Amino acid sequence: MSQAVVISGTGLWKPEHTITNEELVESYNAYADKYNAENAEAIEAGTVVAKPHSSAEFIYKASGIKQRYIYIKEGALDVNRMMPNIPARAEEALSDQAEIAIHAAKKAMVAANKTGKDIDVVIVACAYTQRYYPAIAIEVQNALGIEGFGFDMLVACSAATFGLHRGYEMVKAGTAKCVMVINPELTSPQVNYMDRDSHFIFGDVSVATIIEKAETATSAHQYEVLSTRAMTHFSNNIRSNFGYVMNANNDSPLAAEQYFHQQGRKVFKEVCPMAAKHIENHIGQHDLSADQIKRWWLHQANINMNRLICKMLLDRQPSQEDAPIVLDEFANTASAGSLIAFNRYNEDLESGDFGLICSFGAGYSIGSLVVRKV
Repeated sequence: MSQAVVISGTGLWKPEHTITNEELVESYNAYADKYNAENAEAIEAGTVVAKPHSSAEFIYKASGIKQRYIYIKEGALDVNRMMPNIPARAEEALSDQAEIAIHAAKKAMVAANKTGKDIDVVIVACAYTQRYYPAIAIEVQNALGIEGFGFDMLVACSAATFGLHRGYEMVKAGTAKCVMVINPELTSPQVNYMDRDSHFIFGDVSVATIIEKAETATSAHQYEVLSTRAMTHFSNNIRSNFGYVMNANNDSPLAAEQYFHQQGRKVFKEVCPMAAKHIENHIGQHDLSADQIKRWWLHQANINMNRLICKMLLDRQPSQEDAPIVLDEFANTASAGSLIAFNRYNEDLESGDFGLICSFGAGYSIGSLVVRKV
């Protein structure tokens, strides 16, 4: 009896609303002008720093991003608000994050030929959860009629790969027969739309992935998980401080330090070689060289990071076929990026082809899976 564990289906859901770089810059520059006018005396006295202007060209050159999807567009571009206006829902109603998780989950279930009765574990793994408890995963499990159990886990931009690791381990150990890992990345509420250096980075999306034993898989496209690898190394260079202790600290929820912020140059300099070394060591476990990997589904944070990491591994610039880029359309979707790339660019591989799914981000955290097309 086969003990192989496979990824048997994925589902991708994206919001109906988008914000282009041009729209974002128009709003931000108008806000910057308003802020500078209101603080003109303090700026002149040197006690307040003026807000600089931005441009669509600057954003694309710095990141490779052209647009991003957003769950609720209203409010995000309003210079008097600069935050999406997401109406509160009653406690009896389905939460926003559970709703977008279910959209992706249903697509993954169709791709894997599964129903709720076939799945016994739901893991919601993402950078942020809408609340602390009850777990979003348990809410999703209930809505989909899945028996078994569910739990949430947060590992910032590596949440998706770390979640897949847990699913793989459970199926391999026999403690679960079929695991669904969902990454409902509702990032827009933690974007500081008033900050030129970070307001363009994130987009909203939801991805779901189903893992099961090869012997039960019936889908058209399957990838055997050969191994997983993870590492973490503490760094303060990427932070998001919003949390339940904030009120006890007498902090303002609107303070800039509560939102996502990073020291981008340090992150770039430190994470790129760390990720390349991690990947090299992982594929080395299987006596594979970089040129034997047909497809690299990498974290989608910054096009320049991906190009540099691939160049370190391949000794050349990667093509779109080597390492697909999706952040031009989706922006950085926290943990979901590598799996958006996998969802969009996996069906063309042939049986026996090797691939690598890898995330890297805050923590620092790096997670990867070496896979082979069945």
